[in-house]
Amino acid sequence: MSTREKPAVTPLADRFGRVARDLRVSLTDRCNLRCTYCMPEEGLAWLPRQQQLTDDEVIRLIRVAVERLGIRQVRFTGGEPLLRRGLVGIVQAAAALEPRPTLMLTTNGIGLERLAVPLRDAGLDRVNVSLDTLDPARFRELTRRDRLPDVLRGLSAAAAAGLTPVKVNTVLMRGINDDEAPALLRFALDHGYQLRFIEQMPLDAQHQWNRHEMVTAEEILASLQPYALQPDSVSRGTAPAETWLVPGHLDAAGEPARVGVIGSVTRPFCGDCDRTRLTADGQVRDCLFATDESDLRKLVRDGASDADLAEAWRVAMSGKRAGHGIDDPSFLQPARPMSAIGG
Repeated sequence: MSTREKPAVTPLADRFGRVARDLRVSLTDRCNLRCTYCMPEEGLAWLPRQQQLTDDEVIRLIRVAVERLGIRQVRFTGGEPLLRRGLVGIVQAAAALEPRPTLMLTTNGIGLERLAVPLRDAGLDRVNVSLDTLDPARFRELTRRDRLPDVLRGLSAAAAAGLTPVKVNTVLMRGINDDEAPALLRFALDHGYQLRFIEQMPLDAQHQWNRHEMVTAEEILASLQPYALQPDSVSRGTAPAETWLVPGHLDAAGEPARVGVIGSVTRPFCGDCDRTRLTADGQVRDCLFATDESDLRKLVRDGASDADLAEAWRVAMSGKRAGHGIDDPSFLQPARPMSAIGG
């Protein structure tokens, strides 16, 4: 940007005064797992390639978000973002922006062993890896794939490449893996990873989510009583996870070890939400549970200027609701599942 005038920054503010500084970019709706709580065994009808944003279009929209809208963090998601062939180039282009955003990736870990170093060299700062069980048979049952060793190697490769802190995302499901919380925390502590338990949300393709079957944040914490967790004095800020200290343990950086719980359903943090989302087909979503979207892809392909794109993005975010409304009787689950929205 040294050769051209820097554009003015007008943040993505909504009517409740929240400002979006965290952009979640879904790079694909495709995935190489078939997790039972996400999609059917046969998979889903994937987006036609011509409907997906090209690499150049993704890079341009990230640039607009950073330069004109004040975005400071970019997280690449999916589907499974490691399936995006242009991922390394997209990361490299995002890392070259000024001001440089923090760059993160949420992945299932399959393929991370091979890509950890190229992604680090391109400018990726850290990763979150989804892992719901340490039991190989249970992993096969949950994901319908025999790929647990690949995930574990991906975690190790990320740590070795310095994509730290390496965070592990876990969804506990009643009667399926809710007995594994202590073992998963022990695994994370032993390897220097930061574990994040996430309440299961109504974002499955089958629309079979049942609140009464969900393992709550309170239940998760109760299952970790043997660790005598202590409240974390560090403010969570706009982060989705509430964190607790694990006495007697240090993380990979030598800091007090922490475990997090993201209680999206029972402990919503909507009032502090600072996220905006861009789907793989170029739609802006102001909330993970939004039931409508704003089309930036059409504007891009119709020749809109960067200023026009930024203004359309601001308008899309301005009407964001106060909260996701899961507890409201009128709540409707989004038509798109998590794999098509991006985490």
